Amino acid sequence: MNSVLYTDDQIAALKAMPKRVTNPSARWQDKPRAAPTHRQRNLQVVAAEDLDVLFAIYQRQNTTDAADFSCGIRYYPLGATPIMLARYNGPSHIHHDIVYRAHIHQATEGAIAAGRRPESNASETDRYTTLEGATACLLEDYNVAGLSARHDHPRLIP
Repeated sequence: MNSVLYTDDQIAALKAMPKRVTNPSARWQDKPRAAPTHRQRNLQVVAAEDLDVLFAIYQRQNTTDAADFSCGIRYYPLGATPIMLARYNGPSHIHHDIVYRAHIHQATEGAIAAGRRPESNASETDRYTTLEGATACLLEDYNVAGLSARHDHPRLIP
């Protein structure tokens, strides 16, 4: 497969493209051999206006640490290497200067051109605290219909 050097405009167009989950009742699978133990499900996604434009969303949750979760969206271009467009991670780890805070990785032209993982850049966020909330943000940010997820309630300051 060929690697493609996507521009920020092309990445933004993929992000904005209306999409639909085709298997919203996909089953969760336990991943007991992974350390730590996780459960994961994989969702198939198509462009709303072109069923040949394919994406996938994954959801992964550590079974013993509620803060260790991730969900992401990958694009599968015809005849080229798939690209991870974004990952929404929980606060279970340190990512450079983001210390145990939720963060969102997004693909950028600069990371691709530098030969890094397309989604290696990350920004701290307070938009979610759970996998469900992260999934709701991903669905909203990447214009995905056909799957239900609720945003986390904002924290009340005492």
